[in-house]
Amino acid sequence: MINSEDRLTKGSKIFILLIILVIFFICYAYRLFSMQIVQGEHYRSQSQRISSQITVISAQRGEIFDRNALLPIVINTDSFAVEVTPGEIPKDRYDTVILKLAQYLGISKTDIDKKIPKNMRRSYSTVQVKSNVPFTVISNIAENKIDLPGVSWVSKPIRNYQHTGSLSHIVGYVGDINQDEMTVLYNQGYKKTSIVGKTGIEKQYDSLLQGKEGREMSTVDVHGRIISDTPIVEPPEMGKSLVLTIDSDTQKLVEEALGNRVGASVVLKPATGEVLAMVSYPYYDSNIFSSDDAGIEYAKLLNDTSKPLLNRAVQVSYPPASTFKIIMSAAMLQENAFPASKKIECKGVMVYGGRKFHCHVKEPGHGWLDMKNAMAQSCDVYYWTVGRDYLGIEKIASYAREFGFGKSAQIDLPSQVSGLVPTAEWKEKKYHEKWLGGDTMSCSIGQGYMEATPLQLANMVAMVSNEGVIYKPHLLKEVRDPVTGEVIDEVRPQVLTESTIDKDVWKQIQEAMRYTVTDGTPQYPMHNKIVQIACKTGTAEVEPYSNPNRKDEQSWHSWLVAYAPYDAPPEDRICVATIVEACNKWEWWAPYCTNIIIQGIFAHQNCEEATKALGFSYLTNNRGRQE
Repeated sequence: MINSEDRLTKGSKIFILLIILVIFFICYAYRLFSMQIVQGEHYRSQSQRISSQITVISAQRGEIFDRNALLPIVINTDSFAVEVTPGEIPKDRYDTVILKLAQYLGISKTDIDKKIPKNMRRSYSTVQVKSNVPFTVISNIAENKIDLPGVSWVSKPIRNYQHTGSLSHIVGYVGDINQDEMTVLYNQGYKKTSIVGKTGIEKQYDSLLQGKEGREMSTVDVHGRIISDTPIVEPPEMGKSLVLTIDSDTQKLVEEALGNRVGASVVLKPATGEVLAMVSYPYYDSNIFSSDDAGIEYAKLLNDTSKPLLNRAVQVSYPPASTFKIIMSAAMLQENAFPASKKIECKGVMVYGGRKFHCHVKEPGHGWLDMKNAMAQSCDVYYWTVGRDYLGIEKIASYAREFGFGKSAQIDLPSQVSGLVPTAEWKEKKYHEKWLGGDTMSCSIGQGYMEATPLQLANMVAMVSNEGVIYKPHLLKEVRDPVTGEVIDEVRPQVLTESTIDKDVWKQIQEAMRYTVTDGTPQYPMHNKIVQIACKTGTAEVEPYSNPNRKDEQSWHSWLVAYAPYDAPPEDRICVATIVEACNKWEWWAPYCTNIIIQGIFAHQNCEEATKALGFSYLTNNRGRQE
């Protein structure tokens, strides 16, 4: 018999159980309400993402043009990438299909197996097995598609460098993004599959050239199989078109004038800083980096002792030699350190510190020379005396920096060197040695520790032409819309360096540079009937090159810096700086090369026509590299 107390206990338990059920129902109802109403949009969006397969559509990189915006330097060429969707291949036919595909692609089955390991063979995700596949191969695959289930292809344009040769150092090349680049660029939207600029303009303006990827969204089932007939497509946006300051005709002219001689030449507009031509030899073909043998070809370039990957115009600094006498003259005049009309006697040799310093231009000596004739005859004794006894290294260094030496020229290229302006403090830190008078003498003629790039020397001449201003050198002229061609952005002249040197000093330097052409050492190679030229030569003595056939020969770099027309305003002038390295057979080619360039530009002639007009044809019969 159940007493009343037991009945009460049993009723309490049922009541508690009902309360728990009610609470559970309320919580469940609230959660359901929250998921469907409060957070419904979030879950619907998530559901759509889960059931959607997004395929990235690569954007074409922007094209690159020369300054007239008519001649494309870099375009995109149709190419294809072959992909495999492993889950679409019947299990019993997998090895047969992959083997046949490998034969069409000209690769081994192992190469494909490495990209599709066994644990992925039931996946419906596509895997790219080969890129840069030509259309003929795609045609063969398409004709045999029935035997190649799961195999597909997508368009993947590659860079086509229309004009290789010397433009390779300017334009650069592209390649797959590496881990270091990914670390830096990840927050800018780059992916592991991104193609990025590696050097030159391709790297400098990669963000403009990249474009915006498109997307194709398809509905898929739980296994990743496409179940929708009409995908949603967001088309890609092509990268911006870049118009460079480079004039293709001038670039070709300079390239041919320099010939197969190791060296560099730069042509720029002093009034704007626009680079019309920049040639460095040897060069390479940018298209090799899109080939299947890119790794092998790159290794060859790295191991080439002539270093073709170096842009010698901005990435190599040389002793400026006697071209530095332009800066020495400006410093002397501005400081009133030594009167321009006062003469110094050159006897062909100068004894200092127990050493004999020979004036290499004329061993018997130049006799008594003032500043104008000392520059024209490139007399070392004159500038040794001025530098050591009247200026000193600190003032020499100060004026060198004022002309842009020892610091970046800030051209829009990703890699460049600053050269070197030595001082007593620098030598003490680097070599733990005291600065000597002989060091000052060496620097006074652009030798010793002093170093500058060809671009810096072009800027030096630009400052003379502009009477105290160097404009920032640049290669980009305009950014344009790839569809409409509308100019989006335009590079304006920007002052890089402004000098405090007096205007009358510039006039004297200009006159001395013109006098160098009419009465100085380069009278013959710089004679020109079309245009008046102002210039300065330089022959930089360097350590002997390791060539067993030339052990007894002196080693000299050949320099020539110039501007023209001498009698024109700065906005109508060009500046040229040319160096021919000592590893070439000595032929003092820099002056001849520079005159050919100037003749070609102002007479509207190609290299052959300009060479013939100047009477230099007999010098250019053998245009090959001479050892």
